[in-house]
Amino acid sequence: MAVTINIYYSGKNGNARKFAEEMTKSGTADDIRAEEGNLRYDYFFPMNDNETVLLIDSWKNQHALDVHHASPMMQKIAQLRDKYDLHMKIERYESDDLGVPATDCEFIRE
Repeated sequence: MAVTINIYYSGKNGNARKFAEEMTKSGTADDIRAEEGNLRYDYFFPMNDNETVLLIDSWKNQHALDVHHASPMMQKIAQLRDKYDLHMKIERYESDDLGVPATDCEFIRE
């Protein structure tokens, strides 16, 4: 069962975007993507909020997420969050591995 965490980083003076840019330019985001069990690690910018960045962070299972949380990578992330004085809102989802229901498929354009 995959675990997906939506993390909304919020700050002031464009700091959330600067955080995401530093995570990307420093290679830290790529290092996380290369971790065993990582399925997705992508930043998005809400159109209606210039001070927030959304991170979609998805893992194969809870164990993979726990290993990530225990890794030195988390200290790097925490240091950057402190550097940019960011606050977080979290949403957590677990997949049911059933895929998209047939009743929803008529609304999906591929």
